[in-house]
Amino acid sequence: MTEQPRVFFVNRFYWPDEPATAQLLTDLAEALASTGLAVTVITSSPREPKCPTLETRNGVEILRVRGSRWGRRSLLGRSADFVSFSVGALRLLSARVRTGDTVVVMTDPPLLGIPASRLARRRGVRLVHWIQDVYPEIATAVSGSKLPLLFRAARNRAWHRANRCIVLGTDMARFVASTGVAKEKILICPNWAPAGIAPVAEPSASNLRAHWNLAGKFVVGYSGNLGRVHDLEPALEVATALRNEPDIAFVFIGDGAQKPSLQTLVADRLLTHVFFQPSQPRDRLAETLSLPDLHLVTLRAGCEPFVFPSKLYGIAAAGRPVLFIGPLQSELALLVQSNGFGIAVSREDPAGAADAIRRLCRDAGHQAALRSAAIRFWEAKGQLNHAIAIWSSLLQSGMPLAGPAALPPSSGK
Repeated sequence: MTEQPRVFFVNRFYWPDEPATAQLLTDLAEALASTGLAVTVITSSPREPKCPTLETRNGVEILRVRGSRWGRRSLLGRSADFVSFSVGALRLLSARVRTGDTVVVMTDPPLLGIPASRLARRRGVRLVHWIQDVYPEIATAVSGSKLPLLFRAARNRAWHRANRCIVLGTDMARFVASTGVAKEKILICPNWAPAGIAPVAEPSASNLRAHWNLAGKFVVGYSGNLGRVHDLEPALEVATALRNEPDIAFVFIGDGAQKPSLQTLVADRLLTHVFFQPSQPRDRLAETLSLPDLHLVTLRAGCEPFVFPSKLYGIAAAGRPVLFIGPLQSELALLVQSNGFGIAVSREDPAGAADAIRRLCRDAGHQAALRSAAIRFWEAKGQLNHAIAIWSSLLQSGMPLAGPAALPPSSGK
């Protein structure tokens, strides 16, 4: 009897870890397993003690790689984490996959798809790149160093040889196509709101508001990673313009590379209406997303083809409008404006953003209309079932097996 072909997902984080990619992969893997698909996830071992290296949860086989977990504070530490996981994950893949299987490689570690492509060719398995962030370009965009671009040609070859490249939106799709990947290989599958997020009618009902001294305020909130791809200094320019508005407060919920410098700027400017809170656990995500009256979403210019802040869908699921600060021609800006659930301004216009917040603060009817539009956007485009339909169709489509005879021309672009 022929064994059922399997799908292997490879990502450094999975349940019980809580980074965004862990939550997304957990949702998808468990949903696919519930349809009868044989799903295996290869991931790293969390910091939790006694976490087994092999277990099955909700129908998903989980294989965990023992390796370093030094974290994101140090470049050397991150590099060690990437290398130790990549070596272990490739070893597990090599031992487990067989002809006819499908391997889905995410982008953490960033360039694991390069050696995975070679493995797929040797074993005759299908290879799918699920691109959450585009490396090495994003590293160059935030650091200014061109050194990461040395990996670009090898990354391009891995993309060309894959069966599919799954991207998050049209900006990213255009970039992947620009590297020479055939358009029929590129599939757009947006991310979705995390499970358990649902609309909450009134932001003022949040218990966290009282706990964080935000009761009675119109709260502009930022929730998520304070990383370098997010253009956050303009948000403080907006806060500075609103420093004399006693009814408006700003709260940043999360951690990341920019947090210390942002806290220093807030202290230097005596912005007593700006607050910082640490990252919150997954089981409080619904509450933290429903706390603000208006969510900040930002993106550094030049990064729009390389990353898509998928927290947009969780914000919409909570029924909250968005103030986007960033490139006005980006997909993010166009989504927010065309679906009518927020405001988009360029980083050069903090005064315009401040005026928009003042008007919204005083217009309860407009707030309610934006919340309703956010929910409509989530219902139409931000739910897991939309992604499941795309992935199920892909995995059942009879993609050809990888192998040297089927390789397209490589490109060093």
